[in-house]
Amino acid sequence: MNGSGSGRGRRIVLWRHGQTAWNLERRFQGSTDIDLTETGVGQARRAARLLASLRPDAIVASDLRRAADTAAELAAVTGLAVVHDSALRETYAGAWQGLTHEEIVEQYGGQYAAWKRGEPIRRGGGELETEVADRAAPVVLDHAGALPDAGTLVVVSHGGTIRTTIGRLLGLEAHHWEGLGGLSNCCWSVLGEGARGWRLLEHNAGTLPEPVLGDDD
Repeated sequence: MNGSGSGRGRRIVLWRHGQTAWNLERRFQGSTDIDLTETGVGQARRAARLLASLRPDAIVASDLRRAADTAAELAAVTGLAVVHDSALRETYAGAWQGLTHEEIVEQYGGQYAAWKRGEPIRRGGGELETEVADRAAPVVLDHAGALPDAGTLVVVSHGGTIRTTIGRLLGLEAHHWEGLGGLSNCCWSVLGEGARGWRLLEHNAGTLPEPVLGDDD
């Protein structure tokens, strides 16, 4: 379901999970299943109260604990059930996963630099960013397609997956996706439905400026 251009006025809120210990250590998480810190749980609770004011109609989340537990805070406030989908997991990055930012630059400097230039790189032998969008964007569009007119979907996922999904839904070429800045923990971006498709209405919203700590920085 393509979910764009129909003039139904739907919104998609893409919400990044709360803080983890690996975020603080600048350790690449990828698809590794890492818990929220106590601070991360607090971030999720605070953000959930704000997002509840948008009166969401549905919540879909990555099944990794850091996203699922973040989504659970919004479910508790709204009474909505959360649909979990593994297609919303963070980018699998093979040998990079578990390494710190410094270790990645030291051991895979050429690969890291090429990725930052926007080249199609399998970081650590893992997924291409376009492959992440291939699996995540259709899930988001399917759930958005089930919304009522002017309805709101909250997608709880990960920094890299959210960025690639936004890029795909906006129709940007993959080498331009890096132009979308990273999301801080428990911040979100909002896409609105316009006459010609999805538009970016807000990006990295939800808090005072905080550093972006994660795989996507």
